[in-house]
Amino acid sequence: MSHYQKPPELYEGLRLHQNENTGGCSPRVIEALARLRPDQIGFYPPYAAATDAVAAYLGVTPDAVTLVNGLDEGIMAVAVAYLRAAIGGPQLEAIVPEPAFEIFRFDTAVAGGKLVQVMPHADFSFPLDEVLAAITPDTRVVFVTNPNNPTGVDVPLDAIRTIAGRIPPGAIVFVDEAYAEFAGVSFIPHLDAFPNVIVGRTFSKAFGLAGLRIGCLVGSPATLDAVRRAVPVYSVNVAAAVAILAALEDLDHLRDYLRQVAESKALLYDACDRLELPYVKSRSNFVLVRAGDRTDALIAGALAKGIYLRDRSTEPGCAGSVRIATGIVEHTRRAIAVIEEVLCAAR
Repeated sequence: MSHYQKPPELYEGLRLHQNENTGGCSPRVIEALARLRPDQIGFYPPYAAATDAVAAYLGVTPDAVTLVNGLDEGIMAVAVAYLRAAIGGPQLEAIVPEPAFEIFRFDTAVAGGKLVQVMPHADFSFPLDEVLAAITPDTRVVFVTNPNNPTGVDVPLDAIRTIAGRIPPGAIVFVDEAYAEFAGVSFIPHLDAFPNVIVGRTFSKAFGLAGLRIGCLVGSPATLDAVRRAVPVYSVNVAAAVAILAALEDLDHLRDYLRQVAESKALLYDACDRLELPYVKSRSNFVLVRAGDRTDALIAGALAKGIYLRDRSTEPGCAGSVRIATGIVEHTRRAIAVIEEVLCAAR
């Protein structure tokens, strides 16, 4: 079994390869962290206030929220809770519509589950019929990312409802909504009618808290119960618990970032049109650019000038594709200038 290959630790340049908020978190987060007392750091962290604030932001009751140390921990907890087979029982299955966040595959293997991949359509539209055909009595998790990573394409909520209605008893649909703020669409308002769906959210991307590692799982308390048992005790540190309170008190900072993301995507689309680079229209804070035989030159040339882009060519359906984060407008303009320089020089 392979493992997740973290991108190189490149920090002395412009990081557009991991979909981070390169403008960083709200200043209120820094102020809140600076007010942390020695006793707060010396004691195990309380979570009630942070849980209440997250629940209010997402429009659910606190018992429907479980805080996790980054959404990655939540995904692993889901895999452990739902994919461990009983001794002598069948190997339980996870369906992953591709392309997808690599962690789904790795966590399925770690938990002992069987990976069932559904290959993408040429236009990256959601392969609902193929997913439905892949469901078996041994299906326990269907992983869905909305909007998708690395394509930025959204999944119709009707498709999620349809899958939830077809999976066997005891199975769940896990909806990874790491980029939901950018799309402005969430399955969370529909959870009451679909207790077999769990939604994962992160505060790494839109809120700029990736370095503090905090996310959450949202769902029916009864459905979350098995997952909560797989989450380590006190896994969310006190700095993250304090930071999320401050971040949620400054939604103007969030709204400004969302505005810049929209402007940045428009700028990158225009640049790609000029450079005759096909791309996929995105509902997220990145764009998948079809660089084709110019991929290696683009990645290497941008790297040499301190702009870090992500080659996604190894993902199903993504040969010759580069993922470029689109956030702070100033950063996007810098990246476009470098991309144009690199590709024009290559010609």
